[in-house]
Amino acid sequence: MNAIMVKIFDTLAKVGLDKLERALIFGAVLVTVLALAVGAVEASYAWFAFLFRWLHVVSGVMWIGLLWYFNFVQIPSMPKIPDEHKPAISKVIAPTALFWFRWAALSTVVTGLLVAIMSGYIVNALILGIGTGGRDTYIGIGMWMGLIMAYNVWMIIWPNQRKVLGMVEASAEERKAAARTAMLASRFNTMFSIPMLYFMVAAQNVS
Repeated sequence: MNAIMVKIFDTLAKVGLDKLERALIFGAVLVTVLALAVGAVEASYAWFAFLFRWLHVVSGVMWIGLLWYFNFVQIPSMPKIPDEHKPAISKVIAPTALFWFRWAALSTVVTGLLVAIMSGYIVNALILGIGTGGRDTYIGIGMWMGLIMAYNVWMIIWPNQRKVLGMVEASAEERKAAARTAMLASRFNTMFSIPMLYFMVAAQNVS
Protein backbone atom coordinates (compact mmCIF):
# COMPACT_ATOMS: atom_id res chain seq x y z
CA MET A 1 0.00 0.00 0.00
CA ASN A 2 2.82 2.41 0.89
CA ALA A 3 4.55 1.77 -2.43
CA ILE A 4 1.32 2.49 -4.32
CA MET A 5 0.77 5.75 -2.45
CA VAL A 6 4.38 6.85 -3.05
CA LYS A 7 3.92 6.23 -6.80
CA ILE A 8 0.71 8.30 -6.74
CA PHE A 9 2.58 11.12 -4.95
CA ASP A 10 5.40 10.97 -7.50
CA THR A 11 2.93 11.08 -10.40
CA LEU A 12 1.10 14.05 -8.93
CA ALA A 13 4.40 15.82 -8.27
CA LYS A 14 5.06 15.75 -12.01
CA VAL A 15 1.99 17.93 -12.54
CA GLY A 16 2.93 20.32 -9.75
CA LEU A 17 1.47 18.86 -6.55
CA ASP A 18 4.67 19.91 -4.78
CA LYS A 19 3.46 23.52 -5.14
CA LEU A 20 0.86 24.65 -2.58
CA GLU A 21 -1.16 26.69 -5.10
CA ARG A 22 -1.60 23.69 -7.37
CA ALA A 23 -2.48 21.40 -4.47
CA LEU A 24 -5.24 23.87 -3.55
CA ILE A 25 -6.43 24.08 -7.16
CA PHE A 26 -6.44 20.29 -7.45
CA GLY A 27 -8.41 20.09 -4.19
CA ALA A 28 -10.99 22.58 -5.48
CA VAL A 29 -11.32 20.69 -8.76
CA LEU A 30 -11.61 17.38 -6.90
CA VAL A 31 -14.37 18.57 -4.57
CA THR A 32 -16.24 20.11 -7.52
CA VAL A 33 -16.06 16.93 -9.61
CA LEU A 34 -17.06 14.67 -6.71
CA ALA A 35 -19.89 16.96 -5.61
CA LEU A 36 -21.28 17.13 -9.15
CA ALA A 37 -20.88 13.37 -9.63
CA VAL A 38 -22.92 12.47 -6.55
CA GLY A 39 -25.46 15.26 -6.92
CA ALA A 40 -24.25 17.31 -3.94
CA VAL A 41 -24.62 20.57 -5.89
CA GLU A 42 -27.90 22.27 -6.65
CA ALA A 43 -29.05 25.71 -7.67
CA SER A 44 -31.04 26.52 -4.54
CA TYR A 45 -31.00 28.96 -1.66
CA ALA A 46 -30.43 26.12 0.80
CA TRP A 47 -27.37 24.92 -1.12
CA PHE A 48 -25.80 28.38 -1.12
CA ALA A 49 -26.45 28.61 2.63
CA PHE A 50 -24.66 25.26 2.95
CA LEU A 51 -21.79 26.52 0.76
CA PHE A 52 -21.18 29.46 3.11
CA ARG A 53 -21.41 27.08 6.08
CA TRP A 54 -18.72 24.91 4.47
CA LEU A 55 -16.54 27.98 3.84
CA HIS A 56 -17.15 28.98 7.46
CA VAL A 57 -15.87 25.59 8.63
CA VAL A 58 -12.84 25.72 6.29
CA SER A 59 -11.96 29.23 7.50
CA GLY A 60 -12.43 28.18 11.12
CA VAL A 61 -10.13 25.17 10.69
CA MET A 62 -7.42 27.48 9.34
CA TRP A 63 -7.96 30.06 12.11
CA ILE A 64 -8.10 27.75 15.12
CA GLY A 65 -5.44 25.48 13.63
CA LEU A 66 -3.00 28.39 13.49
CA LEU A 67 -4.07 29.62 16.94
CA TRP A 68 -3.24 26.21 18.37
CA TYR A 69 -0.01 26.07 16.35
CA PHE A 70 1.13 29.30 18.00
CA ASN A 71 0.15 28.13 21.48
CA PHE A 72 1.02 24.44 21.32
CA VAL A 73 4.14 24.66 19.13
CA GLN A 74 5.71 28.05 18.41
CA ILE A 75 5.46 29.87 21.76
CA PRO A 76 6.58 26.88 23.90
CA SER A 77 9.42 26.12 21.45
CA MET A 78 10.91 29.62 21.24
CA PRO A 79 12.97 29.36 24.50
CA LYS A 80 14.50 26.11 23.20
CA ILE A 81 15.66 27.63 19.90
CA PRO A 82 19.24 28.98 19.79
CA ASP A 83 19.34 32.78 19.47
CA GLU A 84 21.08 32.62 16.09
CA HIS A 85 18.16 30.60 14.68
CA LYS A 86 15.30 32.69 16.10
CA PRO A 87 15.30 35.21 13.21
CA ALA A 88 14.04 32.40 10.96
CA ILE A 89 10.88 32.35 13.08
CA SER A 90 10.44 36.10 13.53
CA LYS A 91 11.39 37.13 9.99
CA VAL A 92 9.92 34.30 7.90
CA ILE A 93 7.55 31.88 9.63
CA ALA A 94 5.68 34.16 12.06
CA PRO A 95 4.75 36.91 9.53
CA THR A 96 3.36 34.33 7.10
CA ALA A 97 1.49 32.45 9.83
CA LEU A 98 0.06 35.72 11.18
CA PHE A 99 -1.11 36.72 7.67
CA TRP A 100 -3.18 33.55 7.29
CA PHE A 101 -4.18 33.67 10.95
CA ARG A 102 -5.78 37.12 10.88
CA TRP A 103 -7.46 36.76 7.48
CA ALA A 104 -8.82 33.32 8.40
CA ALA A 105 -10.30 34.91 11.53
CA LEU A 106 -12.01 37.59 9.43
CA SER A 107 -13.24 35.03 6.88
CA THR A 108 -14.63 32.86 9.69
CA VAL A 109 -16.60 35.80 11.10
CA VAL A 110 -17.91 37.02 7.73
CA THR A 111 -19.01 33.58 6.51
CA GLY A 112 -20.49 32.77 9.92
CA LEU A 113 -22.59 35.93 9.91
CA LEU A 114 -23.71 35.22 6.34
CA VAL A 115 -24.80 31.72 7.37
CA ALA A 116 -26.72 33.15 10.34
CA ILE A 117 -28.45 35.71 8.11
CA MET A 118 -29.29 33.22 5.35
CA SER A 119 -30.54 30.66 7.88
CA GLY A 120 -32.70 33.22 9.68
CA TYR A 121 -31.28 32.98 13.20
CA ILE A 122 -28.95 36.01 13.28
CA VAL A 123 -31.11 38.13 15.63
CA ASN A 124 -32.02 35.29 18.00
CA ALA A 125 -28.38 34.23 18.18
CA LEU A 126 -27.09 37.73 18.88
CA ILE A 127 -29.54 38.09 21.78
CA LEU A 128 -28.42 34.64 23.02
CA GLY A 129 -31.73 32.97 22.30
CA ILE A 130 -33.74 35.01 24.82
CA GLY A 131 -37.29 33.75 24.43
CA THR A 132 -36.35 30.81 22.24
CA GLY A 133 -33.43 29.06 23.99
CA GLY A 134 -31.84 25.82 22.84
CA ARG A 135 -30.08 26.06 19.48
CA ASP A 136 -30.26 29.86 19.33
CA THR A 137 -28.64 30.15 22.75
CA TYR A 138 -25.89 27.66 21.89
CA ILE A 139 -25.02 29.25 18.56
CA GLY A 140 -25.28 32.70 20.14
CA ILE A 141 -22.73 31.85 22.82
CA GLY A 142 -20.40 30.44 20.15
CA MET A 143 -20.89 33.49 17.94
CA TRP A 144 -20.16 36.02 20.67
CA MET A 145 -17.09 34.11 21.79
CA GLY A 146 -15.88 33.97 18.18
CA LEU A 147 -16.47 37.70 17.72
CA ILE A 148 -14.48 38.49 20.86
CA MET A 149 -11.68 36.23 19.67
CA ALA A 150 -11.63 37.90 16.23
CA TYR A 151 -11.51 41.32 17.91
CA ASN A 152 -8.48 40.16 19.88
CA VAL A 153 -6.79 38.97 16.68
CA TRP A 154 -7.19 42.25 14.80
CA MET A 155 -7.15 44.84 17.57
CA ILE A 156 -4.72 43.36 20.11
CA ILE A 157 -2.62 40.46 18.79
CA TRP A 158 -1.83 41.84 15.33
CA PRO A 159 -0.94 45.45 16.36
CA ASN A 160 1.32 44.15 19.13
CA GLN A 161 2.91 41.51 16.91
CA ARG A 162 3.77 44.22 14.41
CA LYS A 163 5.89 45.82 17.12
CA VAL A 164 7.45 42.50 18.10
CA LEU A 165 8.35 41.65 14.50
CA GLY A 166 9.76 45.10 13.79
CA MET A 167 7.06 46.07 11.31
CA VAL A 168 6.50 49.29 13.23
CA GLU A 169 9.04 51.28 15.19
CA ALA A 170 9.20 50.42 18.89
CA SER A 171 11.77 50.48 21.66
CA ALA A 172 13.12 47.28 23.21
CA GLU A 173 10.90 47.87 26.23
CA GLU A 174 7.83 48.44 24.05
CA ARG A 175 8.55 45.25 22.08
CA LYS A 176 8.85 43.27 25.29
CA ALA A 177 5.53 44.63 26.58
CA ALA A 178 3.90 44.04 23.19
CA ALA A 179 5.12 40.42 23.12
CA ARG A 180 3.57 39.77 26.53
CA THR A 181 0.27 41.42 25.58
CA ALA A 182 0.07 39.46 22.31
CA MET A 183 0.91 36.21 24.10
CA LEU A 184 -1.74 36.76 26.79
CA ALA A 185 -4.37 37.63 24.17
CA SER A 186 -3.43 34.48 22.27
CA ARG A 187 -3.71 32.41 25.47
CA PHE A 188 -7.10 34.02 26.12
CA ASN A 189 -8.25 33.02 22.63
CA THR A 190 -6.99 29.48 23.16
CA MET A 191 -9.01 29.30 26.38
CA PHE A 192 -12.09 30.71 24.60
CA SER A 193 -11.68 28.37 21.63
CA ILE A 194 -12.60 25.34 23.76
CA PRO A 195 -16.11 26.45 24.84
CA MET A 196 -16.61 28.29 21.54
CA LEU A 197 -16.15 25.07 19.55
CA TYR A 198 -18.31 23.14 22.03
CA PHE A 199 -21.28 25.48 21.59
CA MET A 200 -20.85 25.75 17.83
CA VAL A 201 -21.09 21.95 17.57
CA ALA A 202 -23.81 21.74 20.25
CA ALA A 203 -25.99 24.05 18.15
CA GLN A 204 -26.07 21.38 15.43
CA ASN A 205 -26.28 18.29 17.64
CA VAL A 206 -27.85 19.03 21.05
CA SER A 207 -31.59 19.63 21.18
